[in-house]
Amino acid sequence: MSDNRDTRIAELEATVADQAEQIEAMQMELDETNRGVVALYGELETQAQQLQRATDLKSRFLAYMSHEFRTPISAVRSLARLLLDRVDGPLTVEQEKQVHFIEETAKEFADMVNDLLDLAKVEAGRVQVSPAWFEMVDLFSALRGMFRPVLTNPEVMLVFTEPQHASRLYTDDKKLSHILRNFISNALKFTVKGEIRVSAQENADQTITFSVADNGIGIDPQFHSAIFEDFTQVDSPIQKRLRGSGLGLSLSRQLAEMLGGTVAVQSELGAGSTFSVTIPLRLNQRINAIPPSRND
Repeated sequence: MSDNRDTRIAELEATVADQAEQIEAMQMELDETNRGVVALYGELETQAQQLQRATDLKSRFLAYMSHEFRTPISAVRSLARLLLDRVDGPLTVEQEKQVHFIEETAKEFADMVNDLLDLAKVEAGRVQVSPAWFEMVDLFSALRGMFRPVLTNPEVMLVFTEPQHASRLYTDDKKLSHILRNFISNALKFTVKGEIRVSAQENADQTITFSVADNGIGIDPQFHSAIFEDFTQVDSPIQKRLRGSGLGLSLSRQLAEMLGGTVAVQSELGAGSTFSVTIPLRLNQRINAIPPSRND
């Protein structure tokens, strides 16, 4: 009996010793893993700091260069306008054609610079969201008036479809307008004949979707995931003819995110495009005012 007890004790001690060795080995392995994780965190933090510095430098560079470019661009546009107004005398037909080309090119350059400056401000965190209550009809009316002077192609119609019984919105109307202006400008560039329709649809989840649909050249689905990234342009004959910065859609995406929303595109090559932005009816910020009723 005593021998059996001694044997069981010996076996138990051996088991305990074996488990202790296993625990010690696991502890050593865990310590090694922890050291690796700490080293990895340190490396990731260093890379994050380097990336942030690079982003800050890029934003400062873009902002600085954009400001520096504005003065000579404005001078070129002013001089071109003086020549077209015949301030210093008449122009030949060929001279007028060349001056118009200078003016159009300077305007394209100015648009690129403005896009760069806006993007730099957003990335640097220097753009503030200023929400306020406003009527959708006022937004559409402002956009309609803004684009009326540039509708020079009689074969393209710009149509605004306002939803009935639309709610008031509480968001930053200037940023929303900027997004829609970019969508409409792109649609006008790539639609040579047909209709561009701007519409809005309230959703069941207290959001609203603004859409700009055209029947222009369309976009191959392989480009859909990339067109909202910086400096991305679709390869097409019209794209080669119409220069741009490739920043308008990227800026629209970032502005939509600032408004708590998202952007999307539906398009097929040769079948037109629909660009949309979906945002909350009411921006998720605390306000002091009582929300107005629909009948106010």
